[in-house]
Amino acid sequence: MDAMGKNRLEAFSDGVLAIIITIMVLELKVPHGVDFAALKPVLPVFLSYVLSFVYVAIYWNNHHHLLHSVTRVSGGILWANLNLLFWLSLFPFTTGWIGENQIAPWPVAVYGFVLLMAAVSYALLQRMIIARQGPDSVLARAIGGDWKGKLSMALYLVAIPAAFWHPWSAIGSYVAVALLWLVPDRRIERALSVRESRL
Repeated sequence: MDAMGKNRLEAFSDGVLAIIITIMVLELKVPHGVDFAALKPVLPVFLSYVLSFVYVAIYWNNHHHLLHSVTRVSGGILWANLNLLFWLSLFPFTTGWIGENQIAPWPVAVYGFVLLMAAVSYALLQRMIIARQGPDSVLARAIGGDWKGKLSMALYLVAIPAAFWHPWSAIGSYVAVALLWLVPDRRIERALSVRESRL
């Protein structure tokens, strides 16, 4: 496929992510009351929304940089991207489930499972792009061993069963992963800059 395919892929993905955020914010219910005490019942929903918003923002940011490294789009890349969007589209459901049930074990564990599958899907998308563009591509050089991605998945795998003993510790692990990625990942930017400087 040509560059138009890449542009369509990016535009479609941006639209889906925007809808995901919109659905999540629509789940926030206005409290009945005019003082701070009225906010207490909706606090878990709000906090789970903030965490999920940060995750969606991280995925959008990194996905944007990821697609900048793409020169050719294949059917495999399209399907890998749709797989990622599928798992991200479950964020509103799992976010609302956590918030409505006061950080209960099952919702927290399922939330972690969705985070894990999104991370696996993102790694798969990276691999599909590298398979299409070759081991010497910009993306292959940029991600290297991808220690942040592997560490994130390891933390999810620990947090999911931990949710049944201490849900807040699992939430702490999810926050830790978000903080790990909150610092912008400049690997692809640097690799693209090197490529452009050689042209």
